[in-house]
Amino acid sequence: MQRPPLTVDRNSPVPLYFQLAEQLEAAIVAGTLTPGSRLENEIELADRCGLSRPTVRQAIQHLVDKGLLVRKRGVGTQVVQAQVKRPIELTSLYDDLAAAQRSPRTKVLELATVPAGDEVAKDLGVSLGTPVVRLRRLRLTDSEPLALLTNHLPLDVVELTAERLERHGLYEILRAAGVNLRIANQTIGARAATTAEAMLLDERRGVPLLTMTRTAFDDKGRAIEYATHVYRASRYSFTLTLVER
Repeated sequence: MQRPPLTVDRNSPVPLYFQLAEQLEAAIVAGTLTPGSRLENEIELADRCGLSRPTVRQAIQHLVDKGLLVRKRGVGTQVVQAQVKRPIELTSLYDDLAAAQRSPRTKVLELATVPAGDEVAKDLGVSLGTPVVRLRRLRLTDSEPLALLTNHLPLDVVELTAERLERHGLYEILRAAGVNLRIANQTIGARAATTAEAMLLDERRGVPLLTMTRTAFDDKGRAIEYATHVYRASRYSFTLTLVER
């Protein structure tokens, strides 16, 4: 159990719980409290800092709400993995995680040929009912579930196997097949997790999830991929740079 130095200033206008929460967050960001490490319990923290248990409990809950700590029955309060911050670019999640040395791992949940429904047919530019590939994967990083990825592709784009998809990212496989993605339309949103999604992502039913829908086109203007992904909001965020016109 790691014990970073903690002090509070009772003369400060900053609430005591927030002072404690800020110091614990700084220790997590600096790596003093490492992912997976167990935090002191409320009684120990209260005694060490000279605070009441409700104040300590409020500080811990503040960090749980920010996704920095997690409470586990029979284990206590643990530091979670650092949140993945992904730039909004035409890259794959696998590529981004690998570049950040976050040990991406993939579990293929489905690889099948299905008739294109309304939305898929419209975005891929094919007729309703046209056979397309449907691919569903669970993406993990540092052994923790991060995202559920559903992709639809035209049948003739690339040959896919579960074995290849567990070793390589989809965009890496497309590049190896000579498919050059150039542009994409993308929408980012949020919604509550379904029961099935919560079970796969190790979350509670109804917890907020980030969503991303993307249609990607190659350098010939052909729609190559229609993707609908959901991400754990506690572990993942998108970043972008805004420029004044």
